[in-house]
Amino acid sequence: MRNVKEKVRELDVKNPKHIKTAAKALPAVLLGCLLNILDGVSYGMIIFPSSGIFSDLGPMGVSMFFVSTVVAQLVYTFGGSGFAGANGSMMIEVVPFFHILATSIAAQIGEDKPKEITATTLVAYALSSILTGLSFFLLGFLKLGVIVGFFPRHILVGCIGGVGAFLIITGFAVSMRVDDDDLGANLDTFRMIFMDGHKLTMWMIPMVLAVLLRTITHKWHHQLIFPIYFIAIPILFYVIITAARLNLGELRSEGWLFDMGSSGQESWYKFYSYLDWRAVQFAPLWSTLPTQFALLFFNILHPPLNVPALAVSLNDDVDTNKELVAHGYSNLLAGLVGTVPNYLVYVNTLLFYRVGGGNRIAGFLLAVATAILLLIGTGPIAFIPVMVVGALIFVLGIDLVKEALWDTRHRVSRTEYITIVSIMACMTVWDFVIGVLFGIIVSCFFFVVQNSQRRSIRAIHTGDTAMSAVRRPSLQRAYIREVSKQTTILRLQGFLFFGTITYVEETIRSLVEGPSWQHNPVQFLVLDLSLVAGVDMSSAEAFVRIQRVLSGKCVTLVFCGFTADSPVGKALESVDVLGTPGVELFNNINDAMEWTENAYLRAWFRQQKVETSANALTVPGRQDADIEYSRLVGSFVRSPRRSHLYDVGNRTIANEVHHHPEPEHTAEPLNTLIKAFSSYGDVDPYEFRPIEKYLQRMSVPANVVLWKQGDPSDGLYIIESGVLRATYEFANSARIEESMVPGTVAGELSALSDSPRNATVVVEHAAVLWKLDADHMRRLQFEEPELSRLFMILILKAAKTDYDILLSSLASRQ
Repeated sequence: MRNVKEKVRELDVKNPKHIKTAAKALPAVLLGCLLNILDGVSYGMIIFPSSGIFSDLGPMGVSMFFVSTVVAQLVYTFGGSGFAGANGSMMIEVVPFFHILATSIAAQIGEDKPKEITATTLVAYALSSILTGLSFFLLGFLKLGVIVGFFPRHILVGCIGGVGAFLIITGFAVSMRVDDDDLGANLDTFRMIFMDGHKLTMWMIPMVLAVLLRTITHKWHHQLIFPIYFIAIPILFYVIITAARLNLGELRSEGWLFDMGSSGQESWYKFYSYLDWRAVQFAPLWSTLPTQFALLFFNILHPPLNVPALAVSLNDDVDTNKELVAHGYSNLLAGLVGTVPNYLVYVNTLLFYRVGGGNRIAGFLLAVATAILLLIGTGPIAFIPVMVVGALIFVLGIDLVKEALWDTRHRVSRTEYITIVSIMACMTVWDFVIGVLFGIIVSCFFFVVQNSQRRSIRAIHTGDTAMSAVRRPSLQRAYIREVSKQTTILRLQGFLFFGTITYVEETIRSLVEGPSWQHNPVQFLVLDLSLVAGVDMSSAEAFVRIQRVLSGKCVTLVFCGFTADSPVGKALESVDVLGTPGVELFNNINDAMEWTENAYLRAWFRQQKVETSANALTVPGRQDADIEYSRLVGSFVRSPRRSHLYDVGNRTIANEVHHHPEPEHTAEPLNTLIKAFSSYGDVDPYEFRPIEKYLQRMSVPANVVLWKQGDPSDGLYIIESGVLRATYEFANSARIEESMVPGTVAGELSALSDSPRNATVVVEHAAVLWKLDADHMRRLQFEEPELSRLFMILILKAAKTDYDILLSSLASRQ
């Protein structure tokens, strides 16, 4: 209410400043009136079909046009629209749907009940306004205007082209003064259009006028060309008939002027006399709901697209949702006063602004002037040449068909263009509801076909190329790098639905069946769904089939990249695939790979404990990473996978587990140094024994923060036992975590370069560490230069390997 009062104050005509503004706005008001007259006569006359009992209702359609236009103009002017000079008008694109409504109602009621047909049709038209208003209001109130942009644009373009084809056909009917029903896809229509000389002349003249106008506007772009052109046509018409001394009555009888009959002088409010609620037939009205919803669908697509485009053209910032609320009010009011839907007209508003109408005073004056035109009545229509109306209809019809077929020929794909043409054909041959439904079906079909051709597998590789960000002793890492070839990783992308999951399922089956399985048997199949937008029911059920196939081959299915409560997780949970034995779930690929690597280590160490009682294994993360013992030992000789683990372990980790140094060399920290660096070079116990006096032993409980990212370096740490966890925060908000287990080094690069810490390190499990601080590092370099050189070489070799894996882990998440 406050907003409306402010707008009313803006329209105070007693203010001298506003009087001056009103005077400057007169050219824009005159232009707006002319546009409303042209649109009202052209499209108001065809609101009703031109056949049967509707043949004499053209003037009533004009009155309804102006009532709807005045309602919209007042709502926008008094604060409804953010555009100060917004021009409202009837939605002319809905005329084809109105013809379907009227024809359907007449067919169900029967031509012998004209009063009932007219009353029911008027209620149907008003109902379309109310439904449109409610839809706009809800979209704007709930701030959902943006969702209309998600609807496939090419379907709307096809509908626009269908409207254009309808208007061209209507242009023929209006120009030749025949009923719409007389124009069909048959030989009689062809003969009437092209073989009848009189009718050929009647439609050819407005067609030539329409083509001539578009030829002129293609070369010159002044905004006044359009109104001046259509003012000149009737002037030239009357100049010619005056010079030729032709009789208006004869011209009217031959179809050159509108024959208004008994309705020629009726008042604008005459159409309310037809709105008799006692004559309304609700059964036929109810049966028109499918057409009403198709009309509604077509209506609500226009403002959310036109309003942002107009804002760009006028360089004006407006709230689309507010504009939708305004459209809701204007259409609800239009429905309540018994008239047709309306909207903010892009072209009219743009022209109105360009000639000085960009203020609310101009908008108010346009509403007043349009109301005066409404009060004058429809009598003057009898003196408007039919060619003017025909040319106007042809112009808009040609423009819409050109927009749909010509302007999009290089902007859309082949399938989208086929959809556009199909919609236009269906709308022309059958009706608009069938055309819209057919367009949606065709679009869905092409969507499925196109997306089925896209590969949902972004990448496929083995685990040795995507190792986890865990620092492990060099021999363990060498073991994992080889055995992780038994891990296959599939990175999926897009939306998984029935059209794309087939390729995924076929790929997975090829991995566990046939030559691929014989060449490289799989122990873990990791499915990374971090780039998957969603999973439909067909895809979810396909994963159930996949799990059964994998289970038969003793392959563990590992999901990662989502959580159980995410849309993807809920879809898979609905088919119980996540709770099945042999299926694991992790938030990201790093955690999944860490778990599989731990499983390989546990498998080998478990087998060694059975045979040699080897030392215990320390691993980070989840502690349930086990390959079933029966699978490992019971079928060790017969299984290629188990034999592979055994052979690789004997060549790598066994050198550490089965190594028996001299008793004096088993003391710490020498044993940890050998464990950490033996694969990078020869660690001679006698040569490295002097380093013990430079290292400080530390026992650190869990959850202690050793250092934070950005802290100054205080030295490097060699891990004897326990687990450390480092968290790296990058400038682009990326974050990655790295675990460090016994036999690895922490903080080495920042210590050697004397630079701030590049990560935050926390003790995850109680640890025993050997610290080499800055002072002892300098002493080592001064007192034991050769030992220092060898030690630094080993540190740098280990650091390079660690950071290569860390960076590859970060890259794999991008």
